[in-house]
Amino acid sequence: MNEKVKEIEQRFLRDEPAEFSIGDTVRVHVRIREGEKERTQAFEGTVIARSGNGPNETFMVRRVTSGIGVERIFPVSSPNVQSIVVTRRGKARRAKLYYLRKRTGKSAKTKARDIR
Repeated sequence: MNEKVKEIEQRFLRDEPAEFSIGDTVRVHVRIREGEKERTQAFEGTVIARSGNGPNETFMVRRVTSGIGVERIFPVSSPNVQSIVVTRRGKARRAKLYYLRKRTGKSAKTKARDIR
């Protein structure tokens, strides 16, 4: 890749790498602008996909609200993403957990991973 492109991309990378994986339940704090006001909104759900690398890396979080599945895609190195907090480690044997879309209730959760 062109050296100038790499140099520009390095400026947008986060200092600390994201320490979460597929199947984890995370709480993403996102900065939202509404007119002149700015506030922080938390979105909590299960990480069902990660894609890309470097400054172009994104992850998809899914949660069920009032019986309706909601999925959001967040860029890992976005300045609008203030923090990513792992609330529960999940065990996944797949890279993409799209099969959770068809499940409801307890079967839509991932098993807890042993932290050792």
